[in-house]
Order: sequence, then C-alpha cells, then structure tokens
Amino acid sequence: MPAYFFRFVWFLCLLPLGVSAQFKYYEKGYDQYTAGKYTAAIENFSLYLTKNTRDKALDPEVFYLRALAYYKTNDFAHAIPDFEETILRDHANKGNIYWFKAKAHDKLGASADAIDAYSAALRLLGTQSEPKAKLLYERSQLYVRTGQLPLAYDDLKEGSLAAPGNADIKRELDKLEKQGVASRSSTPDAGTSKTTTAGNTTTVSTKNTKPAGTQSLPRTETKTPAARKDTAPTKKEPDTTPVVATTLPVVPTQPSLADEYKNEKRYALVIGNSAYPKAVGVLKNPVNDASDMAKELQASNFDVTLLTNATYGQIRAALLRFKDKIDAGDKDNTVALFYFAGHGVRHEEENYLVPVDASVEFEDDIARYCFPTQRMVLGNMERSNARMNIVILDACRNNPFPAVNRSLSGGLGEMRRARGSFIAYATAPGSVAADGGGRNGLYTQELLKAMRKPGLTIEQVFKEVRANVLRLSANKQNTWDSSNIVGEFYFKFN
Repeated sequence: MPAYFFRFVWFLCLLPLGVSAQFKYYEKGYDQYTAGKYTAAIENFSLYLTKNTRDKALDPEVFYLRALAYYKTNDFAHAIPDFEETILRDHANKGNIYWFKAKAHDKLGASADAIDAYSAALRLLGTQSEPKAKLLYERSQLYVRTGQLPLAYDDLKEGSLAAPGNADIKRELDKLEKQGVASRSSTPDAGTSKTTTAGNTTTVSTKNTKPAGTQSLPRTETKTPAARKDTAPTKKEPDTTPVVATTLPVVPTQPSLADEYKNEKRYALVIGNSAYPKAVGVLKNPVNDASDMAKELQASNFDVTLLTNATYGQIRAALLRFKDKIDAGDKDNTVALFYFAGHGVRHEEENYLVPVDASVEFEDDIARYCFPTQRMVLGNMERSNARMNIVILDACRNNPFPAVNRSLSGGLGEMRRARGSFIAYATAPGSVAADGGGRNGLYTQELLKAMRKPGLTIEQVFKEVRANVLRLSANKQNTWDSSNIVGEFYFKFN
C-alpha cells in the first residue's frame, strides 16, 4: 500500500471522533478499489466527500481514486470532472491524470479536448522517453482519425526519436510516408526568422526586399577637368574658413513601453454571474461588468476567455483550460489575470466564488458547490509559469445564504499573497459593496476608466480606482488590494 495510506491510519488516533468516523469511508473505498470492486468504491468515496468533518487534505486523492473507478467502469462522463477536480487541487500525479483525461475525452469523441489533455500530459511527462513516446503515438492516432495527417506525422517523427525501437511508431510512420504525407516544414527559409508561440507562427522577413530583376544604379563620380598644359598652375591660398560640423551626433532613443513588453503574453479568465436563483439573490451588474471587462482586456492585448452565468462545471473546465495556457507560457513573459463579478462568501478562512447553480442549504455545501479562491484559483496561478498573477474580485456583496449565516463572515477576507501576485477587492476585507445602479457596479465602472489611461502602472491604476470609488460612494466603499509583485505591469502603454 502507498505511504500516504499508513500515514493517515497512524493519524487516526489523533483525530477527533467525527473525522475518524469519516476516514473509514475512505479506508473502505480504498480497499474496495484495490479489490476491483469499483462501483462500491465509488459509493464510499462519494460518502466521504459529503462529510463536512472529513480531513480535506485527502480530497485530491479521493477524487483521483474515484475518477479511476469511474474510468474503469467506462463511466467517462463522470471520470472527467473528477480528474479535473484532482488537477485543480494540485495532485502530485498530474501528468498521468492528464493522460487518463485524454483517453476519457477520446472515448467520448471529444477530440479537441483529448488533444489538449495529451498536450498537457506531454508538457509534464515529456522529459521521460518511454511515456513521451507513448503519448506522442496515442496523440498521432487521434490526429489520424481526425484527418490531421501532417500533425500525426510530426508526432510520430518526434516519437521515433524518443523511442527508436518502438515498432508501433515505426509501422505508423511508414504508412504515412507511403501515403506521401509531408510534415510541416520546421526549417525556416533562408534569410527568414520564424517565431512560434502557442500555436501561432509569426514570420519576420529579413530578406532583401528589392524587386526581382532590379539592378543597382552605378554610382556617379564627379571628375575635375584636366588643367591646360599652357596654363601656369594657380597658387592656392590656405583656406582659413572654420570648419563647421554638419552632422549632429546620434542620440540613442529610449525604447517605448510597448517595445519593452512586446514579447509579453497575456491570458485572462473573466467570469460574471448574475442569474442566481431568487433564494440566493439575482444581481443586476455582474454580466455587464464581465462583458465590458473582457472587451477592455482584449484591447490591452489579453487572450480572454469570458463566462457569464456559469455553473460549477463550466467554471471548473474554464479554470483548467486557463491553467493549461499559463502553465505552458514563457516564465519571464506571461501574465495571468482572473476577474470575477458575482456572489462571493467567506467561510472557514477561505473566500468562495458562487456559481449560478450552487445549492447551499447547509454549511458543508459551501465547499462542495462553490470555488475556493485561494486553493483553486490563486494557488494554481502561483504554481504556473506566469511572472505576474492578477486576481480581481468584485464579489463582496451581502451574504447570499442566510440559512447558514452563522458560519459565514461578512464580505470577503484578505487572501495570503502568493508569489508574484496582485490581488484586488471591490471593498476592504470584511466589508460589503452594493451591486450598483447603472450598467456597471461602481468598482468595475471606475476600474474600466482607469485601465484605459496609458502609462499607468498597475499600482497607479488601482490607487486611482480607490480614490474615485471613495469619492463617489461618499467614503462608504473603500477598495482594497495587496501585492508582492516584482517588476511593472501596464494595461495601456504610452
């Protein structure tokens, strides 16, 4: 049995009675899983996850084992969400989890999702020759089935380098070569510089741009007529005219902000939830706020994913795609931004974002149906390759779950600052903000205005937002932000 199993068994004597009782569901589920009784294992793992007194540190492993049990019973539709939960909760085996997820998507006929999952698995396992070759082979066969033969050929060629003796790769490679499939050229033309970023190729020509057949004109020289032989040479007087320099010294120009950040890749996930059930509280502005924020971020060169009135499953899938993008980014040139407008609650030292389908009747429903911002949003951004992580929360409205009011704190709490993070709140920790009377909430309204001003650093943008929100709310709403970023960020350049 794995070491974590014995460690948790040893901890049982130290746990409160309720936690110890809940652990038995995990223990029983684990034994059933190892015995091949997958349906029974699923039942016990599910019971464990419903218990509020469980040790939540074990949740990633429980989701993983339940996902595998679903997978082994060919219930791929339920396996995929559990695999996604496991990845977002930072399970140590993420490379293989992506691999299983790719196979599950393939079984369901979701080819594009399967290819994305294979690519993520390759990113994590690609340093090991045998797993790399297997992943490339499987992805190549998916490309073949979807008619993308040049991509299949590329994968097989790369796989043959990782595992020269792999008979399956050799056989499939021979088939494509007999069909005359030519791989995409990976060698740039002479005199051409080619840069590939996230699947988009930008070609910068360095060739001579003179039209073909054009010849250079000969240089014209001015000759001094020869002196006449019968004329005495005239004695030339020394020139006493002072020499005046006609060429000014070249002053090097300072690179513009746009030049300095021209290689920066920016990714944003923007969510706005308004259409909550009446019991939770319908909100007027968040969808407008998110839509306008998405447009403004696109104008600031962000690759934006926008979700409106999103369910738990839609948010989970979007977070996973967002994580994949920033994980694959250049560490020194990637910026990640997450924006949420809607209901948010503070529970057990964690801020939760509320999907539109959240069904919260009891305290333990919050962790089950809402998204923990610190663990599953900011935590995954921090573990990515982004040089800067920006989280903007316009989600500090009144408690949407009066039935569990005693367990909730007023407003959102200040999160622990993660590496390279800038975290902004519509109002100070423990306070609440109004939804707003116009098209946008007051906070997002002022944020959009400040973001449009060129040359402001991120700190200057949010200071301006704070000053304006305080003024317009008659000092009732005090925005808040915290930061430990290194370096600068500009929404708009000069």
